[in-house]
Amino acid sequence: MAQAPKNKTPTSQPAPKGDARKAKPGASKSAVSKSAASKPAAAKTPGPMALDDAPVAKTPRKPGRPTSAKPRPPRAKTPAPDPRIDSSDAAPSAETPAEPAPAPFPGADQAQLLETLSMNLAKAAMMAQSALAEAALFQADRPAALSPDPFHVGPAMTSVMSSLASRPEKLLQAQADLFSRYMDLWTGTARQAAGEPMPPAPADKRFKDPAWSDNPMFDMMRRSYLLTSDWMNGLIAGVEDVDPAVKQRAQFFTRLLTDAFSPSNFLASNPVALKALAETSGESLVKGMQNFAADLERGGGSLRISQADDGKFVVGENVATAPGQVVWRDDLFELIQYDAATETQHQIPLLIFPPWINKFYILDLQPTNSMIRWLSAQGFTVFVCSWVNPGLDKAGLGFDDYLEKGVYRAIDKTLEQTGADRLNAVGYCIGGTLLGAALAHMAAKGDTRVAAATFFAAQHDFAEAGDLLLFTDEHWIAEIERQMDAAGGVLPGAAMADTFNALRSNDLIWSFFISNYLLGKDPPAFDLLFWNADQTRMPKTLHLAYLRQMYGANALARGVFEIGGLTADLSKVAIPLYFQASREDHIAPMNSVYRSARLFGSPDVTFTLAGSGHIAGVINAPAARKYQHWTNPALPGTLAEWQAGAVEHPGSWWDHWAGWLHDRSGSRIPARDPAKGPLPPLAPAPGLYVKVKS
Repeated sequence: MAQAPKNKTPTSQPAPKGDARKAKPGASKSAVSKSAASKPAAAKTPGPMALDDAPVAKTPRKPGRPTSAKPRPPRAKTPAPDPRIDSSDAAPSAETPAEPAPAPFPGADQAQLLETLSMNLAKAAMMAQSALAEAALFQADRPAALSPDPFHVGPAMTSVMSSLASRPEKLLQAQADLFSRYMDLWTGTARQAAGEPMPPAPADKRFKDPAWSDNPMFDMMRRSYLLTSDWMNGLIAGVEDVDPAVKQRAQFFTRLLTDAFSPSNFLASNPVALKALAETSGESLVKGMQNFAADLERGGGSLRISQADDGKFVVGENVATAPGQVVWRDDLFELIQYDAATETQHQIPLLIFPPWINKFYILDLQPTNSMIRWLSAQGFTVFVCSWVNPGLDKAGLGFDDYLEKGVYRAIDKTLEQTGADRLNAVGYCIGGTLLGAALAHMAAKGDTRVAAATFFAAQHDFAEAGDLLLFTDEHWIAEIERQMDAAGGVLPGAAMADTFNALRSNDLIWSFFISNYLLGKDPPAFDLLFWNADQTRMPKTLHLAYLRQMYGANALARGVFEIGGLTADLSKVAIPLYFQASREDHIAPMNSVYRSARLFGSPDVTFTLAGSGHIAGVINAPAARKYQHWTNPALPGTLAEWQAGAVEHPGSWWDHWAGWLHDRSGSRIPARDPAKGPLPPLAPAPGLYVKVKS
C-alpha cells in the first residue's frame, strides 16, 4: 500500500549511532575523510590534462548541491604572443605593466585537484567491488530461487512477439514510425546547431535539471531515450489477439526495462552526477559507494535502497504522537483509545481497522496531517486497532482468526469501553477488504453492532485490481511461498516493500538510486518515506489466502468467499456505507473501488473520488489545501457515468466525509476519558506493537 510522495525535503544531519551507514566496507571512516583533504607530496599528473579554465583552488572543494554550485569568478587569461611581432617590439613601456607569461604546465593546485579526483575514483571503485564481493558471499549461502522466471515474463513476451510477427505490415508500420521520429529529432538537432530553438521535450521529472537541456549532447541523449522508450511501450500496448492478462504482464515489465535504461541512471550519461563529481573532486561518488555498501549490508546481500533517514524519526516521539491509551492488548492487536479534543463527543464511537501490511501511524504522522487528531477535534471518540507485527508463531493465522480474534474482539472491547451499543467502523486498504467480509458475516448472523462503515481505498471486487494482479499468478505465488518457508512461515516486510516499489520504480527505486549512489546524498528526513520503509511481516496462511482468493479467484465479489463458517454475501449488507477512492491510486485503482461499492446491497452508498494516490489521496488534511475531490450522490453502472455527473471541489474530501459521519454518529455526550473507562489503560499511545521492527 505504499506510495511514494512527490515532494521531499532532504535534511542533512549526522546519523545516530548504530546506523548501517557507519559500516563502510573497503575503507574506514578516517581513510575516507582524510583522502579528500590530504596533499600529495608531488604532482604526478602531466600538464596537457589540465585545461585553461580548470578551477583553481588551494584545497579541494567541499561537497555541495550539484545543481546550485556557486559560479567561479572569471580568470584573467594571457593572450598568446603573435609570431608576426618581434619580441623586442613587445617589450613593456614604463606606462604599461608587463603581462605575465603563460605557464607551460598547470600549477600544483590544479594537479592536486586532479590527483584527488583520481584517488577518489579509485577508492569508489574499490569500495563498490568490495561491497559486491561481500554480497556475492551472502547470496552463495542461500538456496536458489524456485524458478528463474518467477514473474512468468518469458512466455508473456513470446506471445506478444508472436502476435507482432504474425502481422508484418503492422511491424513495418511501427518501424517506419520510429524512423520518422528519429528523422524529426535529427532535423531539430541540426536546426538547433544553426541557432534555431528546439521544440520542448516531453515533460519528465527525471530530466528537469537544466543541465539536461543546456548541453546539446545530453539534450540529444534524453530526447532519444524518451522517443525510443515511448515507441517501445506503445508497440507492446498496441498488440492485438493476446490475452489481456498476458499483455498487461508484457507491458509492465517492458516499462520496468525502459525505466531501468534511462540515461539518468548511469554516471557517464547523467550531467548532474558528472557535475557533482567534478565539483567535489570525486567525493560525491565515494559517499555514494559508501551508501551503496551500507544498503547491501543492510539487505544481507540484497540491495535495500534507503528511502529515508531512519535516525530522524522515532515512533511515539516525533511521529505517532496523538495522545491516548492502549485499553486492550492480546496476541493479535492492541486497541488504542485517543484523548478527546472537545468537551463533548458523539455518542457512537469510531473504530478504525488499518491494513496489517503497514503500520497504523500513517493516520498519525505529524500533528498537522494527523487524521486521528483531526477526527478527535471533530468530536468523535476514536479507536484504532494496532495489529501485531507477526512472528513465526503467527504463521498459521488466517482470515477466520483476523475475523473472530480481530474484528469481533475489537468491536466487543470498544463497546465495552464506551458503554455504547453500536459503533461506526472504518477499513483502510486490506483492512477494508476484511471489514467488508466481516459486515457480510454479521449480516448473515443478524449482528447490528456496526451502524455505518467507511472504506478508504479498499477493494472487494478484484477484477480490475491493476498491476498487483501481475504478482498473483501461480508462478509468482509459488515463489512467495518459497520465501515464506525460508523465513519460517512469514513473508518478510522487505518483500512487500519490493513489490510496492516496483509498481512505481521511477519514484521509489531509481530516484533514490541516483540521489544516494550517483550524487552521494544522504536519504531525506521525510516522515512519509520513513513510514513507507517501516514494513510488517505477513502470516503465511493469511497472505496466501488473500492472494489466491481475492486477487486470483475474486471470491468475495463472486459470492463464494467463506469466512467464519459462512459464505460472505456482500449484497446482504444494508447499513450506510461511504467509499473513498483516489484518482491516481496504483494499488487500489479507482475503478476497482467503484466496482466494489456497487457490490453491496445498501440503499445508502456514497462514493467520493479524491485527487492524488493511495496515500496522499487519503491523508490530505483540509488545512493543507491540496488536490481536489469529486462528489456525486448517484451510483450509476460505471465509474465513467459517475464521473460525468460528478462535481469537482477544491481541497480535501475530509470535510465531506465528516458531514456524512456526523449525521450517523448520534447525539453529543460529555467527552470520554480513556483512563476512566472500564478497561484499564495499559500503555500510552501509540502502544508497543507498532514499535516492533521487521
